[in-house]
Formats: sequence, C-alpha cells, structure tokens
Amino acid sequence: MRLAELSARSGVSTATIKYYLREGLLPPGRQVNTTTAEYDEGHLRRLRLVRAMIQVGGLPVATVREVLRNVDDESLGRTIRLGAALWALPQVPEPDEDDEFVRAARQEADRLLERLGWSNARLLTTISPAYRSLVVAVAAFRRLGYDWGSELLVSYAELMHETAKLDLDFVETRPSEAEKAETAVLGAVLTEPMLQALRRLAQEEESARRYGFE
Repeated sequence: MRLAELSARSGVSTATIKYYLREGLLPPGRQVNTTTAEYDEGHLRRLRLVRAMIQVGGLPVATVREVLRNVDDESLGRTIRLGAALWALPQVPEPDEDDEFVRAARQEADRLLERLGWSNARLLTTISPAYRSLVVAVAAFRRLGYDWGSELLVSYAELMHETAKLDLDFVETRPSEAEKAETAVLGAVLTEPMLQALRRLAQEEESARRYGFE
C-alpha cells in the first residue's frame, strides 16, 4: 500500500506518519522510486502500536523508540526480549534504601516470592521494575499504618499468576517473535487499565451484593 492508503487505514495523518518514519518509530517502506514507497501490514500493525503507546499510554517519543528497539532486537531470547520491552516503559523511581519502611517492604517482598516458589522472579529482583514497584507500594502501605499481611498478598499474587498465564497464552497466538513482543507491550499499555476497570466494577458489584444500595 502507498502512504495515502496507510493513512486511511490507520486513521493517522500522512504528516504524522512521516514524522514517525523520521523518528525511527516506523521502519522505512519498500522504495518504488525516488519519491514513492510501499508499506505492508507490518507497517500498519506497528503504526497502531505506536499510536496506542503515545495516545493511550501517554509515552514520549523517546520512550516509544526505546521500547521498539527492544521489540525488534532479534539477538534476545523471548523472555529477555519481552522483559526488555516492558522494562523500557515508565517505571517508579528507585526507592530510598535508607528508609526503614522500604527495607521492611523489601524483606516482605522477598519472603513472598520465596513462599510462592517464584524462583525466576527472585533472580530478577535486582533489575525488575515490577519488583521495585511492589516494594514501593508495600512500603507506602506500611508508612500509612496499614499491613495487609502475608496471607492476603499471597492470595493476590496467586490471582495475578493466573492472569499472567492468560496474558502469555494470548501472546503466544502471535506468529512472529516481534509480534509477540509487540502484543506484550500493547498489553502493558492497554490491558492494565482494562483490568483495573474490571476490578473496580467487581468491587462495585460485590459491595452491592453485600451491603445493598442503602
């Protein structure tokens, strides 16, 4: 397809597509002549991913470029490729290790992973943004005087493990490694808000069942 058709099918203006091409967010099309290039379904899929990251995820162009660099790195194994793409997304800052609540939260997170038998996750604790986010969240709860307790954290973690299986089952339906990584990134940008919405709807439903509307 030519640029005009790519624009029509994606709903993205030709000027914006040209900008994404200049910024390296889209691979170049196949050059037909000095002024014309052709694009394929891969360009359309990538363009939709870029728009989702920028418009829905609110990511800056530089971050999108870094995420896509990892998505396209064929030298990486699947686990590292997926992780590298997701880790390039915006994350919480490093917690203050001098903070007593952070130290306690890190110990709690480590005990949780050990109890769950998540040995692979334990190996990634020094670099995983998800582990850092867990520590920061648990520390914030402790600082405010709340303690959910290990049993509740285990229950939540087990539910999330089932969610992760569903996530990867869907990722594995994609035909190529690049598409698998793209789908994982799209899931991080779009699925997390959807899951949050479903959780809140479930809370509203359960609250009404337990307490009614009075």
